[in-house]
Amino acid sequence: MLTLAARIHGPVAVIGDVHGHADKLAAVLETLRETADWQQRWLVFIGDLVDRGPDSKTVVDMVCDLLIEHPRTTVVAGNHEFAMSASLGLIPIPQYSDWSAQWVRYYDAEPTFESYSANFANFIELAERMPAKHTTLLESLPWCVEHPQYLFVHAGLDTNVPFETQIRILRQKDFSLNRPLWLCDKIPVAAAVPADCPFTVVSGHVHVPRVEFRRKRILIDTVGPQCDLSCVLLPEKRIITSGTETVEAQSRSWWKIW
Repeated sequence: MLTLAARIHGPVAVIGDVHGHADKLAAVLETLRETADWQQRWLVFIGDLVDRGPDSKTVVDMVCDLLIEHPRTTVVAGNHEFAMSASLGLIPIPQYSDWSAQWVRYYDAEPTFESYSANFANFIELAERMPAKHTTLLESLPWCVEHPQYLFVHAGLDTNVPFETQIRILRQKDFSLNRPLWLCDKIPVAAAVPADCPFTVVSGHVHVPRVEFRRKRILIDTVGPQCDLSCVLLPEKRIITSGTETVEAQSRSWWKIW
């Protein structure tokens, strides 16, 4: 089992959902490596490395390499990693769950199978063709990453549940839950954080046209076939995308700040 950092401090570069767009991830990383404090800055992936895009295998390879090259790297579990891991038996799930059917039916997983040269929906073949370092990464992902100022979680928090209850479940990774809402539900993305949450919550999961800064919330899932991958430098709130230079979020009026 790989131990990924779930508690960090210091400057952060948080990367939105990648979804198999290896070329866009490479562009963001190229810019990040040129920043003056690259070695001191934590790199946090917000989840959904896989599915939809053309090259999930290369994306996972790149992340595995980063864990060696840049030890201050960690990854939050997204619902796509959860579905993939559950389908391959890498994580414990309730007996009544049918994640394998869900993954191939609803998660745009066909490009992921193709990237590993496996026939679609052939889970045995996919498992055989996945490098051990990939399966180790997938089964080790934390459900959240905590920082003195920020909480990184793929979808967000439930407005109506006390923060301490939710953070306890996230820390423990309660696999008895069939569909963990913090990874899988769309409602927390748009919802306000619980009143007792002391952090700004950073998440992806639902596509937004551009990075959004709200009250105690940052939404960063911007990637798509015709859309750039986004990375936010914190605490500066500077944005790097796969298609443009670094810009100041505060100086651009089209970012929503709620």
